[in-house]
Amino acid sequence: MPYWLATERTVQTGGVVTRFDPVYWTVDFPRPMMAAVTATAPDALRVDAVFYRSDDLAGLIWHAEDAIDHSLLRYATARDFRACRLRFRWRSSGVTPLDVVNGPTLTIEGRDAAGDPRTWYVRLWNYASGGPEDAAIAIDFAALDGGFLLPGEADPVWAGDVDRMFISLTAPGYTGASGDLSAPAEGWAEMSGIACEGSGSVLAIGDVVVPEHGLSIATGYDDCYNLTPARVLRNALQLGYRGAINHYVGMSHYFRLDGGLASGGINVAAAAWHRDFALRAKALGYDLIWSLSYELLDQHCPSAWKQRAADGSPAQTSYTPPSALLSPAHGGAMAYLQGIAAAFMGVAEEAGLVKRFQVGEPWWWVDGGGRPYIYDDAAVAAFAPVAVPSVRGSLSAGQKATLDAAGASLAASTAALVAASGCDVSHVLAYLPGALDPRAPDVRRMNLPLGWAGAFDVLQLEDYEWVTGGATRLSAEARAAAGARLGYALTDQHYLSGFATAPGDWVRIVTAAEASAAARTFVWALPQVMRDGLVYFEQQENDVQAFDDVLFPLALGREAEVSPGFSTAIATSAGGHEARTASWAEARTSYDVGPGVRSAADIATLLAFFRARLGPARGFRLRDPFDSAGIDEALGIGDGVVTRFALVRHYGGSTRRITRPVAGSVSVKVAGVATAAFGIADGGWVELDTAPAAGAAVTASFTYDVPVRFAEDRLTVSLSTFLAGAAPSVPLVEVREA
Repeated sequence: MPYWLATERTVQTGGVVTRFDPVYWTVDFPRPMMAAVTATAPDALRVDAVFYRSDDLAGLIWHAEDAIDHSLLRYATARDFRACRLRFRWRSSGVTPLDVVNGPTLTIEGRDAAGDPRTWYVRLWNYASGGPEDAAIAIDFAALDGGFLLPGEADPVWAGDVDRMFISLTAPGYTGASGDLSAPAEGWAEMSGIACEGSGSVLAIGDVVVPEHGLSIATGYDDCYNLTPARVLRNALQLGYRGAINHYVGMSHYFRLDGGLASGGINVAAAAWHRDFALRAKALGYDLIWSLSYELLDQHCPSAWKQRAADGSPAQTSYTPPSALLSPAHGGAMAYLQGIAAAFMGVAEEAGLVKRFQVGEPWWWVDGGGRPYIYDDAAVAAFAPVAVPSVRGSLSAGQKATLDAAGASLAASTAALVAASGCDVSHVLAYLPGALDPRAPDVRRMNLPLGWAGAFDVLQLEDYEWVTGGATRLSAEARAAAGARLGYALTDQHYLSGFATAPGDWVRIVTAAEASAAARTFVWALPQVMRDGLVYFEQQENDVQAFDDVLFPLALGREAEVSPGFSTAIATSAGGHEARTASWAEARTSYDVGPGVRSAADIATLLAFFRARLGPARGFRLRDPFDSAGIDEALGIGDGVVTRFALVRHYGGSTRRITRPVAGSVSVKVAGVATAAFGIADGGWVELDTAPAAGAAVTASFTYDVPVRFAEDRLTVSLSTFLAGAAPSVPLVEVREA
């Protein structure tokens, strides 16, 4: 499979970057305040912020170690700053100025010369020339003092072992004590003419450029709000992702607050970040698909907007902190989303982008017990739902009618949202495990409503828990069913493959992405790609192991030679003791099928088959006369999630992967009971329709072929030798496929 997880850069291309390059600063802050950093020039950056509380403080951060970028694109760790001199121009407005208490301070965290943890507080005003809101600042890290008043309160800084440093930004009403400001305060600060001098001013940096491939990338603002847009896009571009970026604007960082609740419009920090993101994406040749969901951070969501169960419980996700689901029937909630959508489409238009808008995962919430959350006051007033204790199993006609009505309400809300957005191209993203849950066959009535048929330009589908859980067959069937139900051809569909909660998920995510036949396939999402070091590349056609799925044409008798082999390194000591190291976990078998040639016609068949395979260039199937069947082979133990199990043969403590089962020969048992609810995927994978219960043993019986190739470029067969009773030699060798 054409991917790998890179943990560090070794021989890959590198370059250099100046320390304190504007692209690589980050921001951090307590919620609910918001801040964003953008690189405004090669030597300049800007922070935009909105403060709500009297103890809100944002930090503009430089990390000595880059733990953010992809492992092949990171800058080198350098904790010693003593050979650096930093200078820049500082300008600000709406934040505490340089010359007063709680003004911008450079906090340096690390260790002192003795190795003990230390923090120093360097007041920038002590190193400034100019005014409180417009000054030139020069810092020599080899001769630097913390402290408010110098020289009387000097605290000498030892900058030889630093973890990070940050410049603090506060609102003029900052007190450090908990409490709300009298009104939200917006402010900004700029560093321009940033220059770092000295022998420690340059860092090595990864500069790998992965060739463009066929996959696109998804991002989420909630996961990259603290980075510069330039940094985000550098990772996407240099990892080979092109075409469109599916950008989820998030559910917790973009909105304005009024009295602690979300109100209309995008906050000043998110607006600045997205303007820069859109302009840079346009310059790099990307399209942007702007995704807005029916989800909002619960603590800032008005109570009346929330979907609710019959007992009044609000719909909440399992995130920490949780998010709430907005009711499609609530006019105020939908008006809020419409205003946000129009605002983001305005950002796209300003950047000169085609306005592509996605309604992201619009649905009625269903909890783990199957309860639908269609009973908020607005929903009750809109379509008077009857009692539906659970959407799972068989439902009455009245209950089905209620789900249909909920679906109609959802479809009407998405149509109004698309219209209000003013977009040029519309998309809807359906989450298939919630819309086509096999346990709830009627849930599609409300979460994949027929009102979506033809209502959007593009149908986007995702099913990440099925993919990472190994439910490959269910995933493929659900995508086909969704397209058929709503009437979208594959040319009008996109597929989002993900989400990786751990590095081990990538094998299934990449496999699903490669198998997608949709017009575009997105990897969800860039932050996880960067975290795990995913490198995807397209294999050239001649790099793929060629295989013809045909059986060797001659029947083999008991005279055929079969030779399983291992690779073992044996070291013998002077005293005769051995140390043995097995290089292979499985045997690789060699065959000589010459004894199967019994006539002149067989010779002709063999020569034609050899030519068709281009000698050893192309593999094929061989039925081993001594070992071609498995009986009740143990495939695995169920955990209630995984539905995909590899076919294997067991030989005592040794296991052999079976990649070429004979079509129609596989039978499966779960907990000892035969089942027909399964399929066989390429590569010898059993895909069950339903995940086996935890502890249930999965076994299979099957007939299989061995993937082999001719061992040599030349095949010599003499008719006179054959007539004399001597069998020709036709060596084959097993091909490893797993």
